[in-house]
Amino acid sequence: MADGLNSKERVIKLLNGDVVDRVPCFSGMGNITVEGLNKSGVSFVEAHKSPEGMARAAASSFELFGYESAVAPFDLGVEAEALGCRINFYEHSEGIIYPTVKTKILHTGDELSMPEDFLERGRIPLVAKALEILKRDMGEKVAIGSYILGPFTLAGQLMDLNELLKDSFKRQGDIRRLLDSLKAPLIALGNHLIESGADFITVREMGASADIISPRMFKNLIMPPLKEVISEIHGLRILHICGDTNPIVGMMQECGAEAISVEQKNDVAATRAALGDEAVILGNIDAFNLLVKGTPEEVREAVKKAIKAGVDGVMPGCDIWPEAKAENMRALVEATAEYGSGRIGEEK
Repeated sequence: MADGLNSKERVIKLLNGDVVDRVPCFSGMGNITVEGLNKSGVSFVEAHKSPEGMARAAASSFELFGYESAVAPFDLGVEAEALGCRINFYEHSEGIIYPTVKTKILHTGDELSMPEDFLERGRIPLVAKALEILKRDMGEKVAIGSYILGPFTLAGQLMDLNELLKDSFKRQGDIRRLLDSLKAPLIALGNHLIESGADFITVREMGASADIISPRMFKNLIMPPLKEVISEIHGLRILHICGDTNPIVGMMQECGAEAISVEQKNDVAATRAALGDEAVILGNIDAFNLLVKGTPEEVREAVKKAIKAGVDGVMPGCDIWPEAKAENMRALVEATAEYGSGRIGEEK
């Protein structure tokens, strides 16, 4: 058993398949809270548009709650913006509204050529700078994470989602060519984020769950470009897919990431049985109904259940909703440390 690990060591060892002292509590997705924004003096808009603000916001969950990662960015529009989409940042809103894609640039049959200056466009330099700041200020004690979208999910940002879903059934050849054209910018971005300071990259192919896409379509249409993107990122990788992923967890594992991340719809015990002891499974805490609407007791029970079912890392099933209660965040971290120390489940 590995003794005395700090948060960074614990997460990195886990993703490398090494023995750790206990289950970590971390995320590869957005991890900011209103509590953290207030404590760090960062507005929600600033967290998306300032590298210093993004870094301070990302650090806040570790600093306040002991959450074992600091992840940037926080929205899903970085790639789309750099590729030519306009983003609405809702700069005049006083509430928590995530940036959204305002204009789409692709249609079925289109293919995309990566701009030569892609890594210098939009907010990519801003995110890279935020990661550099995080690495400099806290990179020895906490794992620094970032993420990219999977090809299919990025396609849903660049073109009308209903059109994408419809043509995934009716015009698969066109969609396949589109997805193939998105590989190069995603690979370039993933490696750039690693070089900028990220210890690990989460590939978020959120729209490819079995709730929407059949396992056969996942295998034939989604998996080939997704697997290639993952294989070309030179660092630690997590693959996250939302929804009911039990029908596709075997294929998720075959995509080649060091770990897979699943949400609350996934039956973790069944996933563990399907993938065996060597797979690194992260999940599957409800980021809204538990962390925002639930009680600390309910959070503790969900953590206990997830660890008993077989997760190697306790992770919310999506971005933490910023309105997550401080007491629930503390319960999430504390319960993971308690129940993940070997008193529930068996050491692999």
